[in-house]
Amino acid sequence: MTSIWFLLLHLYYPLFIVVDALEKVSSNGDEEAGAAGGVAAVEHNEMSNLHFDNRSHSFQFLEFDWHHVSTPCIAAFWILLASVSKIGFQKCKNICGVFPDCALLIVVGLIVGFVLYKMNFEYASHSLDSQFFFLYLLSPIIFGAGYFMPNRTFFDNLGSIVVFTMVGVLWSTFAIGISLWLIGRTGIFTAEIPLLHVLLFSSLISATDPVAVISLFDEIHVNKLLFTTVFAESLLNDAISVVLFRLFKSFLPIGIENMRPMDCAAGFLSFFVVALGGVLIGVIWAAIVGFMTRHSKEVDVVRPVFVFVLPYCAYLAAEMTGLSAIIALVVCGIAMKPYVKLNIPASTMNSIKYFVKVLAEISEAVIFLFLGLSAIRRHQWDFAFILLTIIFCVVYRTIGMIIPAYFLNKFRLVPYSKVDQFVLAYSGNRGPIAFGLVIGLPDSIPAKDLFITATIAMIYFSVILQVSIK
Repeated sequence: MTSIWFLLLHLYYPLFIVVDALEKVSSNGDEEAGAAGGVAAVEHNEMSNLHFDNRSHSFQFLEFDWHHVSTPCIAAFWILLASVSKIGFQKCKNICGVFPDCALLIVVGLIVGFVLYKMNFEYASHSLDSQFFFLYLLSPIIFGAGYFMPNRTFFDNLGSIVVFTMVGVLWSTFAIGISLWLIGRTGIFTAEIPLLHVLLFSSLISATDPVAVISLFDEIHVNKLLFTTVFAESLLNDAISVVLFRLFKSFLPIGIENMRPMDCAAGFLSFFVVALGGVLIGVIWAAIVGFMTRHSKEVDVVRPVFVFVLPYCAYLAAEMTGLSAIIALVVCGIAMKPYVKLNIPASTMNSIKYFVKVLAEISEAVIFLFLGLSAIRRHQWDFAFILLTIIFCVVYRTIGMIIPAYFLNKFRLVPYSKVDQFVLAYSGNRGPIAFGLVIGLPDSIPAKDLFITATIAMIYFSVILQVSIK
């Protein structure tokens, strides 16, 4: 448990860079002054050291050492800021009734980022590191989503969910990418972007986020079928988008002009290997969780450790082997839940559920705060590219949900109604996954800043505007 909190505390390292940079500047300035001052500077340093030695031998009641406690203090500040903000949102019913909490947290991040920018904290205005985001912050949210998934409804509708996910992601990725590339060849954009770079961007912008829509579903109490379909489709959508993103990213050193049919065939095969491999890893680690919780009755206090640490090991194992870590963690959470319920007492289960929700809530709040903070940065603005990205995301998402639903209804016992299809199309809002992927783009891509700006604009549109229009 301690290690999880320790990892969360290192979320805020962009702010620490500022402190370290100031210290380096100060030390460099002292060295330059010493070189320029010659003997006088040396004598001055000796006197300073003598003065320091004299002080070091004197008794001091109090001392101030901010650098020693800066990491936990700043981490606690951000967590408390998110918590107090959520309390304030609930107190202001007029605001909370219109905008979801995630949108309001983005606004708080914008305000904090603007203040830091005015205080000349340049590095603080930058966003999270992509690797840190995927390794430490995303896993609690994904695990909570998989663990609280309604298993019976999920498996009853697994075929429809897989169809929505596969068709939706592949359709959106190639439709958005090819559309932007073809329009870009007319010269309407500020720069000509290669096809492979556009496909890389379209793969990450196709990743949907269920957090804001699911919170809205909780308020209006939609039926379990629709809730499970949207929730599971969003989770698997994220996982497949990450797989596609890494696939296109692996093609960058080759170049689209140098690609051979063998490379395309290998990429197509790796798509299924990565996805199914994540499923296999999730099942294996779920079995390990069930075994460990069953044979640890004598030491009941360590059972929650297995529930939290072993799924995270599944996530790391998939990440280490290049398989889908999100799918592994989702499958592990779904598969382990029935066995954990049988092996662990009800009182302990309630504590585990509560802690999972708290951990996921903290990670989610911190991510959305930094989504707001990330807007205070240097952007590459291309109005045509950003506007067309938003339009294509909305239009192609609608097409990618309605057409599969039409064919699925011919074989389903409980068909998706027109309202259900509208909600499925409308719930494709973008969020942390897309942002975590775009900031991890290689610096060798000339349009990286433009892609970051377009992704942030799409996230703000979907979270603040689209979700708020009920």
